[in-house]
Amino acid sequence: MTVQIKVYSDYVCPFCFIAEGPLQQAIQGKDVEVEWMPFELRPVPNEPLRPDEPYIQRAFHQSVKPMAERMGLDMVLPQMSPHPRTHLAFEGFQFAKEHGKGGEYNHRIFKAFFQEEQDIGQVDVLTKLAGEVGLDESQFRAALESRTYQEAHQKALHHAYREAGIQVVPTIMIGNHVLEGVRSKEAFEQILNEELKQAQEKQEFGDGMACGIDGCR
Repeated sequence: MTVQIKVYSDYVCPFCFIAEGPLQQAIQGKDVEVEWMPFELRPVPNEPLRPDEPYIQRAFHQSVKPMAERMGLDMVLPQMSPHPRTHLAFEGFQFAKEHGKGGEYNHRIFKAFFQEEQDIGQVDVLTKLAGEVGLDESQFRAALESRTYQEAHQKALHHAYREAGIQVVPTIMIGNHVLEGVRSKEAFEQILNEELKQAQEKQEFGDGMACGIDGCR
C-alpha cells in the first residue's frame, strides 16, 4: 500500500525550501505519493514581508542560513521589498499539477526565489519558469492572466486554513504523523519506515486489522 504524504508550504517560506531536500532524499525508492498543498503566510490584506526589517535579517542570518548550510543548500535572503505575494505562483502550481508537473514546478519556484532572487509574483517570471520545467508557456500565461485557477487555489487555502487547521509551514503529514518544521533525512526515513510497515501489515492481514509482535488490532 502506498503511503500518502501531504506537504503544506509557501514559496516565500525559507524553511519550506530547506525541508524539501531531506524529504525528497528520504522518499527515494519508496512506495509513497507526495501531494503539495498551498498555504499563504501573508494573504491579502496582510502586509507582505520586507527583508530590511531587523527581525527578518536576524532570523535569516541566525537561523535560516546556518540550517541551510548544514543541509548543503545555498540560499540567499531575496532583497526585493516587499517580498512578492504568492497567489499567482500557486495558481500556476494548479496548472502545473493538472499537467503532471507539480513537483518540478514547486522546486523551480523555490530555487528561483531563494537562490536567484527572481520576483515570483510576476506573470512574466512565472511563465518563463513554467517553460523551464516543460510546461506550455502560452497556455500557462493565459491561465494566469485569466485567473483560471483562482477558485482552485482558494479552495486549497480553505482546506489548509479551515479543514486541516495548518498554522505552521512547512507542515508535513506522513500517514498518521504530523510534522511541523524542518526534519532531517533520517527522521523522515524513520517515520516513513513505520508507516510503510503498518501499510504492509494492513495489506497482509486485511483492512481494519494490523498485526505486530504484540498482537493484532
